[in-house]
Amino acid sequence: MCGLLGVVAPTPVNQLLYDGLQVLQHRGQDAAGIATAEGGVFHMHKGPGLVRDVFRTRNMRNLQGNWGIAHCRYPTSGSAFSTAESQPFYVNSPFGLMLAHNGNLTNAQALKREMFLQDLRHINTNSDSEVLLNVLAHELQAAATKYQLDADTIFKAMTGVYRRVRGAYAVVAMIAGYGLLAFRDPYGIRPLIVGRNATPQGNEYLVASESVALDTLGFQILRDVAPGEAVLVDIEGNFHSRQCAGQTMRAPCIFEFVYLARPDSLIDGISVYESRVKMGDHLAEKIRHTLPHLAIDSVIPIPDSSRPSAMELAARLDLPYREGFVKNRYIGRTFIMPGQAQRKRSVRQKLNTIAQEFRGKNVLLVDDSIVRGTTSREIVQMARDAGARKVSFASAAPPVRYPNVYGIDMPTRGELIASERDEEAIRREIGADVLIYQDLEALKAAVHVLNPAITAFETSCFDGRYVTGDVSAEYLSSVENERNGVKQAGEDGDAGQLDLNLVVSD
Repeated sequence: MCGLLGVVAPTPVNQLLYDGLQVLQHRGQDAAGIATAEGGVFHMHKGPGLVRDVFRTRNMRNLQGNWGIAHCRYPTSGSAFSTAESQPFYVNSPFGLMLAHNGNLTNAQALKREMFLQDLRHINTNSDSEVLLNVLAHELQAAATKYQLDADTIFKAMTGVYRRVRGAYAVVAMIAGYGLLAFRDPYGIRPLIVGRNATPQGNEYLVASESVALDTLGFQILRDVAPGEAVLVDIEGNFHSRQCAGQTMRAPCIFEFVYLARPDSLIDGISVYESRVKMGDHLAEKIRHTLPHLAIDSVIPIPDSSRPSAMELAARLDLPYREGFVKNRYIGRTFIMPGQAQRKRSVRQKLNTIAQEFRGKNVLLVDDSIVRGTTSREIVQMARDAGARKVSFASAAPPVRYPNVYGIDMPTRGELIASERDEEAIRREIGADVLIYQDLEALKAAVHVLNPAITAFETSCFDGRYVTGDVSAEYLSSVENERNGVKQAGEDGDAGQLDLNLVVSD
């Protein structure tokens, strides 16, 4: 789950990219980077930490040019941070290319071998994003005649990329001297949307992970990038697009709607906020039919992503809705913090109780999901410490039982509380008096009803069905072994930041 931006404009774009990254900060707090192009030179600055910490005035002044890309990152492989793996990535052969990627390639290791043995390209990091960059570079070289590029050549190269690359990917890339390229995997697992803004100087185009970036920067939504589609905006502001994948199916990751995306975003025509309201509606119906005599004095959300579900649940069951937890907004999202111990330590720094909302009451706590169970266990105990008589716990999502291999940081079954436990065992583990999970079909219905044209979703973390069809038990085992072998990296601080000014064309 990373955040992406790409923009082509008639005026400097450094401030647009910075502001857009701030809006997408929830998608990655590990590192941030911006690359711009000015004539035949790429400018780039990237480093570890939040957007506000990575970029200073001197960095922004160096990011000159009217088009560029930006990325905010969190690691999917379990490492705390590696400076070399911050994005965007760059190669200079046969064309100057910058690339930023959200997702995870499921055949990255096979592609690395191909790069070394067949394409004669060297991969410097463990990042699958660098692999993807080199595949794109190779396919552009194969498609180009005398190193000349045009839209048809670029789309031909993209056909080769789709033929070779598997997994989940939303990508923005810069092709030196030509323009901005954006593309989305054949299943549309990770989100990508394009917008336009008409200015007196000409049209501006912006591609982003979520529509909220378009809204806040004053762009009008054109549409989502379709699964298997490549979008190209040249440096003159001309817009091109083409379907480049052989077989496609729109199956967005349903966890974007449960937790990852901001509630004010639209993904594939679906309001994230409205989908969470619908989740609360379905959850209320389940409680009404399965636990009709459950004694509840108030419904309390776990801030922030569960709030729409909790409000709708309370309304449907005619129960008081209360805010019982205060969130420290200067603490990172615990779900995406690498390392179980770090997540556990941060829970009580992140949340504090309003004691009078718990003292002597039977409370129903509502959260978006239960992944590892660490946060849920701590929250239940906090409610008891604040004086709650009885603590029921409801999850707006089903049990997370399987690893996610498409770019979300839950890649091993051993870390998932529901992987080897039934609901009663989970209830005991988190210390709740009652535990209620959303049903998977109800979750799908809550999202599907808002755009009936989408009939499939990527739900592998709930049902173990991997939509790309290439995830085997052996692959999952190799991912788990790789993760368990990764040592946590230390903080790099300012020393880990990188500035580049690269001459890429005459």
